[in-house]
Amino acid sequence: MIRCATLLTAAAYLFFGTATPAQDKADAGVSLKGSVDDLTLQDKAPKSGVVVSAAGWKTLQEVWGIKDAPKLDFGKTILVVATTRGSQLKLTPRVTNGDLKVLAISTRDLRPGFRYAIESVSRDGVKSVNGQPLPKE
Repeated sequence: MIRCATLLTAAAYLFFGTATPAQDKADAGVSLKGSVDDLTLQDKAPKSGVVVSAAGWKTLQEVWGIKDAPKLDFGKTILVVATTRGSQLKLTPRVTNGDLKVLAISTRDLRPGFRYAIESVSRDGVKSVNGQPLPKE
């Protein structure tokens, strides 16, 4: 049993790796999680999976009811956003060769409404998101 747990831990370490300076969280290291009862608001998540402007961040805060959200410098920061109907969500953003890869893992137990996770990453060196050009807005 211990051997199995050790192998799983090693596999997770190899898969997720460790952060490099380009992957460090910016500003105050924004890491937010929450739940919204109205499932129709899940569609308000950015299609690209990222928020790149203060206007986009303000809109998301208002629509999802995010209280006391930090003010960010979007010249230095990108917010990565993921949602799920499952009860748990883990968000792991990674920057590789200028491409921001967004990996979100969630549980399969569906619950009313939806859950969200928001993480900040440094904008430095990021040119694309999941192989697509970085959105302008």
